[in-house]
Amino acid sequence: MKRVFALFMMLLFLLNVLGYYGVLEGLQLKNKQNLQALFDSDEYERQHEVTIKVPLTVPYATDSKEYTRVDGEFEHQGEIYRMVKQKLQSDTLYIVCVKDETSRDIKQALAEYVKSFTDKPASEKSQSKTLQNLIKDYIATSTVLQPSQSGWSYAVPQGELVVSYPSWTSQSTSPPPKA
Repeated sequence: MKRVFALFMMLLFLLNVLGYYGVLEGLQLKNKQNLQALFDSDEYERQHEVTIKVPLTVPYATDSKEYTRVDGEFEHQGEIYRMVKQKLQSDTLYIVCVKDETSRDIKQALAEYVKSFTDKPASEKSQSKTLQNLIKDYIATSTVLQPSQSGWSYAVPQGELVVSYPSWTSQSTSPPPKA
């Protein structure tokens, strides 16, 4: 009974430390591993398959007669696709993908979870534009590099700080002297 209670307390502590972010990331990792196992064993549903043809000009490419297994994901128009296999034939790369709805749902849940921490409603516009304009008004960014006799100098617009870099020359003998 003590072990069960200790395990429960450790899980509760872990949830407290990681929060739902850790749970959602764990679900995302588990989903990725399950899909990779399905793709490796070639036992996934074929009706969700999408083939993408990409024109590709590679000077010394060798054509492949069969598909090779690849891993990867990309997002297109809000949908997440997992790459399953690819084949290069003539000047076209064929990529077979499967729509991953579980991953999309997990990412959407994570986005909603993060959005719950903000104080403003979702319909309200961001104030970042105002902050950018405020920064532009009060922080001047001006850099002037001028050659001088002692090297290069960097002058701040107010003229309070001048940093000088001394001239630097390198001498090397070519070819090196023989021993």
